[in-house]
Amino acid sequence: MNEIRCNKCGKAFEVEAVASINTEREPELKERLLAGALFVRECPQCGAKNLVRFPLLYHDPAEKVMIWLSDGSADTEARMQAAVNGEDFAGYTGRIVDTPGQMIEKVKIFDAGLDDLALEMAKFVTRQELGKDVDLLFFSLDGADNEITLTYPEAGEMQLVRIGFNVYEDCAGILLRNPDIKKSATGLSRVNRGFVESFLQ
Repeated sequence: MNEIRCNKCGKAFEVEAVASINTEREPELKERLLAGALFVRECPQCGAKNLVRFPLLYHDPAEKVMIWLSDGSADTEARMQAAVNGEDFAGYTGRIVDTPGQMIEKVKIFDAGLDDLALEMAKFVTRQELGKDVDLLFFSLDGADNEITLTYPEAGEMQLVRIGFNVYEDCAGILLRNPDIKKSATGLSRVNRGFVESFLQ
């Protein structure tokens, strides 16, 4: 149990934190994660919705994906690394994320069968074409042509940007020709805007 303070009335109350999700054993927790409900708690005093954050391991054994939501502490991340190093996770994709939103996005990316590193490169290209310094998030992959929809906040509203699948494929091709970039993302790593920009700028 963790104690938090309501963002509206300031009263303290206890919330139960979920430590891990195994998608084979707890599919309902994955559904709550993707809906955003896993990180929302209602204040028992005033009824206000509060966003809570806690360390969480997302484990999809079928797809061999592990995603850790970190609380930012060196101790938590050391324990994450030790857990991965102490188990047989050969062939797994391991990621560390810093916010619930980032975790939800990663799950959606992997569920769509996409490589998150190639997608981060496609976001970089899209930002250049937009001429805007915005944080793009993966929203969906759909249509007969596998069009990718990205989203970003602007002027209090969410904007949608659609890009052709060829942009993603071009970025995947760059990774094939530059195996050192892909290799640096093995193990348990943060694959995000900063990671990609460190190679491309």
